[in-house]
Amino acid sequence: MPGGVSSPVRAFQAVGGDPPVIERGEGAWLIDVDGNRYVDYVLSYGPLILGHAHPSVVGAVSAAARRGTSFGAPNPLEIELARVIRETMPHVEKLRFVNSGTEATMSVLRLARAFTGRPRFLKFQGNYHGHADHLLVQAGSGVATLGLPDSPGVPQQVTVNTMVAPYNDKAALHRIFGEFRGDIAAVIVEPVAGNMGLVEPAAGFLQELRSLCDKYKVLLVFDEVMTGFRVHPRGAVALYGVVPDLVALGKVIGGGLPVGAYGGRADIMSRVAPEGPVYQAGTLSGNPVAMAAGLATIFELQEAGVWEGLEARGEQLVRGLAEAARAAGVPLQVSRVGSMFGFFFSEQPVRDYRDAKASNVEQFRTFFHAMLNAGVYLAPSPFEAAFLSTAHGEEEIQLTLEAARRAFVEVAESDG
Repeated sequence: MPGGVSSPVRAFQAVGGDPPVIERGEGAWLIDVDGNRYVDYVLSYGPLILGHAHPSVVGAVSAAARRGTSFGAPNPLEIELARVIRETMPHVEKLRFVNSGTEATMSVLRLARAFTGRPRFLKFQGNYHGHADHLLVQAGSGVATLGLPDSPGVPQQVTVNTMVAPYNDKAALHRIFGEFRGDIAAVIVEPVAGNMGLVEPAAGFLQELRSLCDKYKVLLVFDEVMTGFRVHPRGAVALYGVVPDLVALGKVIGGGLPVGAYGGRADIMSRVAPEGPVYQAGTLSGNPVAMAAGLATIFELQEAGVWEGLEARGEQLVRGLAEAARAAGVPLQVSRVGSMFGFFFSEQPVRDYRDAKASNVEQFRTFFHAMLNAGVYLAPSPFEAAFLSTAHGEEEIQLTLEAARRAFVEVAESDG
């Protein structure tokens, strides 16, 4: 395997060393092949909002697998999950299940171009929307970590209609919409950026984006592959009051199994085959095992008090991290939205990709290894969000904060 991994973000290239090989997960914990235990804040990069091997998910997956893993035909579980998503996110009037977030974003942009008859779309620096050719332009996450502005193998003519703007920059939006009026099919955005570290939308940014899309008849696409059911049980719409025309989903809706979905306004989604001419298909799309895992996950999240508990533990954690950094004299920017959180070693607030890249990567490396040695597993990159699960309790939070206090001291001493 290239680099010894099946995805580049799992490698330790950004922090040095070799990643532990994980044998199993239990609740909030990972256990590697040598028996070392780690409190896990990666959680498979977001899907495991209930933690590892949650009994409800394991039971649902087991029951579904006994009935068959794939049919190549409609099954009741995909219909039920579609209904649950629509009830939770009413702006998703119709949806189509696919097998990954990349599939979802790739398909939703094809649909947007077909619906509008326009060639261009706009994305934002540091927002990652999967590894389709036309989307690997100034992407975040692994691309940022590896220092690659694009990817070799992507022909220039494929990205000629991909435009890029700085995240949270309203003035840039007005310039681009004005210059390319009539050519832009869609704007795709992470409503809360999670692939350049966690960066929240500035006040009014998403609202301005919605207003410009309405003015110029451009479709607004929310990439909620990461944020859906993560920042709020009803998604980013509930937090910011901005309703997109289309949305891409993934991660949590599959409960840890491969899944994606795209959906939105019925008049747009009706252009997808077989109702319309926009072709998209997938052999394993809507397979019953993934649907069962997603349903079990969402049902658990809807139980009384579950989300409130996640919010409380998240606030306790980020407040403790900020206090520990301050006590050690280490400049830290830390933020949280729902069950996602992130931090940058920086004296200045981080509002966009440029700010994120200017953060102190060396301090992050020192902190990362200190935390790993203390039994806390973070993503091996300063440009990834971190995640909480319902399995993270008082014991895990206190262990994490104690490890962080020592790690911040080590960061301060290494700078001295």
